[in-house]
Amino acid sequence: MKFAVLGGGSWATALVKMLTENLDTVHWYMRNESAKAHILKEGNNPNYLSSVDLKTESLFLTTDINKAVAGSNFLIFAIPSAFLETELQKLTASLKDKILFSAIKGIVPETGLIVGEHFHERYEVPFENIGVITGPCHAEEVALERLSYLTIACADEYKARLLADHLNSHYIKTKISDDIIGTEYAAMLKNIYAIAAGIAHGLGYGDNFQSVLMSNAIREMKRFIGKVHKMKRNINNSAYLGDLLVTGYSTFSRNRMFGNMIGKGYTVKSAMMEMNMVAEGYYATKSAHLLMGKLEKKSKTPIINTVYAILYQGKNAKKAFKKLTEELD
Repeated sequence: MKFAVLGGGSWATALVKMLTENLDTVHWYMRNESAKAHILKEGNNPNYLSSVDLKTESLFLTTDINKAVAGSNFLIFAIPSAFLETELQKLTASLKDKILFSAIKGIVPETGLIVGEHFHERYEVPFENIGVITGPCHAEEVALERLSYLTIACADEYKARLLADHLNSHYIKTKISDDIIGTEYAAMLKNIYAIAAGIAHGLGYGDNFQSVLMSNAIREMKRFIGKVHKMKRNINNSAYLGDLLVTGYSTFSRNRMFGNMIGKGYTVKSAMMEMNMVAEGYYATKSAHLLMGKLEKKSKTPIINTVYAILYQGKNAKKAFKKLTEELD
């Protein structure tokens, strides 16, 4: 198996770090030519996780996505969902015979689909060749080699185990799952709830309220995922509840940071301009709101509805959260 990581951000950098500890060669595609040159010369990504020393002797770096795809049969996508389709449009090679794993926590805006469904419907990749890498795991803690856990989901257990084995290390523990749809939706939804947690913090709500918010969020997540993909799953597992908690509480969480700025009075545009990283939850909020509106009454997802009202309808955050507090228990 020849592995490639596609993306130049913090999570892509963390994945490259993990893979190069177990593989002799890893293809790495990024758009930024100057970042590529810096990595090859200095051994670290100048823009993300710059403290990480990368094994450049194991890297085949390229700014041509077709070279990375052609030279690998196991592709790991870590491109923000908002820009994924733009990058895929550059492809001339087929993805049908590739094994694709998504480390993307969001919805593809062009289709309104989670990444796995997008690859399946638009690029005809069989579901048995599609997988998901999910947390709870922040790239910043991977950089510090703090003990972290990953869940690798795929319909084909062998492929999930293969990737899990290549990510394992003394600070990374992995488990596998067959709930590819559920784990990917959970990874998308937790970003919305992290924005809600950030807004609450920015508005001055304390830890007591945050705990109630997260308690309601995991129940809302369970209802949502149950509607889009029914199967037996334990919502309290790390891939669901664990990922929700770390994203909702951690100071490393870009979605929480984004929400905190909104709660403090920033406009959506100004908050986005100030942040150096993409808050996937912003795009996910619209898609989740629209999807749930088609499936059942919106009252079943009050947290998603509240975040949507603030981000997309210009509702006052203080008033919207005051109303939300009456719907939580």
